[in-house]
Amino acid sequence: MGSQTQSQLPVVDFTDENMQLGSDAWLSACHVVRTALEHHGCFVARFDKLGKELCDTVVSNLEELFGLPLETKAQKTSDKLFHSYLGQVSWLPLYESLGIDDPLSVDGCQKFTSIMWPEGNSHFCEWMNEYAKLLGELDRMTKRMVFESYGVDMERCDCFIESSNYLLRCLKYRAPQMDEENVGLQSHTDLTLISVVHQLNNLNGLEIKLKDGEWTGVDASPSMFVVMAGDALNVWSNGKIRPCEHRVIMNAKQTRYSTGLFSFYSKVMEIPEELVNEQHPLRYKPTFDHYDYLSFLDKEKIKEFYPRIQAYCGI
Repeated sequence: MGSQTQSQLPVVDFTDENMQLGSDAWLSACHVVRTALEHHGCFVARFDKLGKELCDTVVSNLEELFGLPLETKAQKTSDKLFHSYLGQVSWLPLYESLGIDDPLSVDGCQKFTSIMWPEGNSHFCEWMNEYAKLLGELDRMTKRMVFESYGVDMERCDCFIESSNYLLRCLKYRAPQMDEENVGLQSHTDLTLISVVHQLNNLNGLEIKLKDGEWTGVDASPSMFVVMAGDALNVWSNGKIRPCEHRVIMNAKQTRYSTGLFSFYSKVMEIPEELVNEQHPLRYKPTFDHYDYLSFLDKEKIKEFYPRIQAYCGI
């Protein structure tokens, strides 16, 4: 199926001065976010707090990072599953990525930086921490909008946000060579609660699978982010929210850089009672251990998202 235009995905302007908590603009945006997550698993966020200088600096940092020797990049940077280096695999030759665990804290960025550059690299640490904190604002606002739209108690939302752990995954896609396919990353859903994806150096490639089965491309822009629901948010919503199926197709002639801020739940998650009723009976076990889910998938190797969720916690 061919790609469609970005207009297929709703755009929410997070820099709208009228969108204050509880305002009409806020409530309207909450409805758009919820509907988009239920139908497609994602929406596009307009967020212009990242200036050109910051974006250019992040691209420069990623060029420096991925230019390190493989034995340096492949070092273990986290004890958590799927949080360290991924790349150099025959079935996905264009893709390479590194994860910065706990990137919203200076300590988390410093820990990663000291592994990559034992002699130090304060420039990398400071800029990536500043960048990650801005993406974290989008993650937290989206969670508040989801809770608001479903009528779930907002005090529980604060606890939900406080119990979120973060991973900033830095992604590199090289241009395909003459005899290679242009698949940068195969179709998949993320294992996260929410993923905030940013196409950094103005090169398209990210495509979203819509509810009707068509694929739509998302235009790269410094101020545009794709906010995606992962497997865990599908469970939290009792199946109401669709995990976002996406892929990367590399038609560019040069290296493409992007990032994803991934959130995970650090405690045992419960499905809110507000999302369970006669029309929507309990679809999954009422509690969900996010990191145990990662361990389960590491063992079972189930690729398809609904079968793997069902296998882990389905009723």
